[in-house]
Amino acid sequence: RVTLLELMMVKISDKNSVTSEEMNVFVRHADFLAVCFQENCGAVLKLTAAADSEDEEALVTIRLLDVLCEMTSNNSQLEHLQAFPGLLETAVDTLRLTHLAGKQAVNIFTATHAVTGQEEISHPAVGFKSHLIRLIGNLCYKNKENQDKV
Repeated sequence: RVTLLELMMVKISDKNSVTSEEMNVFVRHADFLAVCFQENCGAVLKLTAAADSEDEEALVTIRLLDVLCEMTSNNSQLEHLQAFPGLLETAVDTLRLTHLAGKQAVNIFTATHAVTGQEEISHPAVGFKSHLIRLIGNLCYKNKENQDKV
């Protein structure tokens, strides 16, 4: 699943090579990806426990967030995802929870806290908070209703 999402991410981020037919396919699949993210976003919080650093569901959720960020960076998919019920609320709630989890344990969600001495920890969740903020920002872009919710 992670590999499939990474392939989707590469295709979506290369905006020059995406045909309008492929873009329609991505828009149709956007709902499914958003629902998957909403259902599994809590799995990433399990990564704060050192034993669960390779949790497959959490890795899939991190990639789902990456794909949703790329999709909301594209105008043809942005409006569709801005209106998707609950996606913005889920992103904001998950951001709050990751912020609290980062305060209660070693903060694996941001790069500034992932450095110890001269070594940098390459944890899969590093940058998760910044991607949540990017998704929230994209969902609020030129959308007064979503801006008021946040």
